[in-house]
Amino acid sequence: MTASDWHSEYPFASHEIEIDSRRYHYVDEGQGDAPLVAVHGNPTWSFYWRRLVAGLSPSRRVLAVDHMGCGLSDKPQRYPYTLAQHRDNLLTWIERLGLERITLVVHDWGGAIGLAAAVERPERFARLIVTNTAAFPPPYVPWRIAACRTPLVGTAALRGLNLFARAATTMATDRYRRLPASAARGLLAPYNNWSHRVAINRFVRDIPLTRRHPTYETLRALEERLPTLADKPIQLIWGMQDWCFRPECLRRFQQVWPAAETVELVDVGHYVMEDAPTEAVAAISDFLSRTDARVGGSPARPTPPEPSASGPSVSDV
Repeated sequence: MTASDWHSEYPFASHEIEIDSRRYHYVDEGQGDAPLVAVHGNPTWSFYWRRLVAGLSPSRRVLAVDHMGCGLSDKPQRYPYTLAQHRDNLLTWIERLGLERITLVVHDWGGAIGLAAAVERPERFARLIVTNTAAFPPPYVPWRIAACRTPLVGTAALRGLNLFARAATTMATDRYRRLPASAARGLLAPYNNWSHRVAINRFVRDIPLTRRHPTYETLRALEERLPTLADKPIQLIWGMQDWCFRPECLRRFQQVWPAAETVELVDVGHYVMEDAPTEAVAAISDFLSRTDARVGGSPARPTPPEPSASGPSVSDV
């Protein structure tokens, strides 16, 4: 694709590791104790976290991954695009980079992926920042999402017409706001043809509508283990106008983690970091400053793998 103005909003160096001979892309900016790890959902990528990276990396280390099939990571056509596989990929990446005392920041499907990793390796995670997501079997499925599951037609709409990602650029923000054109282009950039939209489609199909779906049990087991994270500092930041992860999801997290801090953004939709980046980054920065003492120091910053000269980069998109 021809370079466009969205590139200036995402000026970060590309890094990657190989997982099963496939490229797993991430950004890694700044230095400091207790690295932040930001985990995106569907249909976004690490671009969604650009303001968090830019805002906090002058004083902290901030990393953001692209799930397999998303962003600047490889997009294999035959691949087990399941919650369990995305969780395992994230854990592999964390262990390869030697990340410890992680502050996990999650959104959308990134919540289930990141929190599933946290319950598997709780010793690596120090704090949790949870935004508009779920980590339990879906209590409801919005009709807009269910429609995307229609056999044949749903796949044609998602992969052929890119309707899911395109619709999100207008429907995932508060109804009184519109995404700047550069932000919309940036969110859509990696998903520019049928093959590049494979993960978007598979994420939607991984939503368990019945107990027979294999991911239902993964989510049920995750929900059962969420209380094991309750002793960590936790912040819940919620766009209260989200029609997908509605306030009911926030209340469920509050029941599991009664000591968690909550920031309710009254006029904000699903894309919290697009609707209210200044407020969200300020709230996160304040939370980090107040809880740094509980997290304590950390080892010297490990040297990440050098970005491959032949690997993906912003200029490739």
